[in-house]
Amino acid sequence: MTLQDILTLDCTQCAVPASSKKRILEQICRLAAEKIGSCNASDLLESILNREKMGSTGIGNGIAIPHGRLSNTDKAMAVLLTTEKAIDFDAIDNKAVDIFICLFVPQNSTQEHLNTLQSIAQLFSDRKTAKQVRKCTDNQQLFNFIQQNH
Repeated sequence: MTLQDILTLDCTQCAVPASSKKRILEQICRLAAEKIGSCNASDLLESILNREKMGSTGIGNGIAIPHGRLSNTDKAMAVLLTTEKAIDFDAIDNKAVDIFICLFVPQNSTQEHLNTLQSIAQLFSDRKTAKQVRKCTDNQQLFNFIQQNH
């Protein structure tokens, strides 16, 4: 499964104001909770924070892929946000992060989860992709860019 398969326009936001790692994760979880319905934002946040305790999901180059597993859904979904200013996220390269691709997957979809994470990391391993994402000025433009770049 790719990012294009699980990202929707209503879960894509461009140039979001954010002041901290916790605030951006809370915002991501509020968006996802509206979409998922069977989970509330605090359950989603707990899922992501549990994963972050094992090590930051900041993969470098200003990109983070926070992710969590959910027991009460059978469908994967993604949230994509860019922030106005990069924020400290404890990334592996110690650089601030301004592109967040958050993934929520069903608890028992381990292989699908890993494959989706790998496809997202691969998409963003090309520095040109991150550069183009940063140039997007609105939600629709950002969503369209992702849909056209598999």
